[in-house]
Amino acid sequence: MNSVQSWLEAYGESHQNPINKRIHWICVPLIMLSLLGVLWPLQFSFIAQSEYFNATTVLIFFAGIYYFKLSFSMGVGMLAISLFMILLITYLNDSMVNSLSFYIVVFILAWIGQFVGHKIEKKKPSFFEDLQFLLIGPLWLLSQLYNFLNIKY
Repeated sequence: MNSVQSWLEAYGESHQNPINKRIHWICVPLIMLSLLGVLWPLQFSFIAQSEYFNATTVLIFFAGIYYFKLSFSMGVGMLAISLFMILLITYLNDSMVNSLSFYIVVFILAWIGQFVGHKIEKKKPSFFEDLQFLLIGPLWLLSQLYNFLNIKY
């Protein structure tokens, strides 16, 4: 397994253009939120009787293992972000009649934004090289926040 720093540097190579960076600051969190929102209704009630035991929390659990293996502080940050997104999803699901359609539309539009950003960058998305980069995108944003706050990772 590569170090967190080598993953972030490799991801950063195709994210140099300031417009592409701004697009990623909007689209990566929206993709993460919408993916978790789409997965939320997939309950595992045949195993445990809890609305929180679903495909979203299972994905967060396994992604969390990956993040904590890369970096403890990044794992903590991603766990906090994931918990915030769960709270936001439960709020949105309670507030909207057709939240699944909302998440699907957001997911599609955010991916279109990502591809526009990479067209501007004139470099293909990193995940074309390695699917693990789909998990590195949120870390890349978190690393920039950590650098700004002078938090070591």
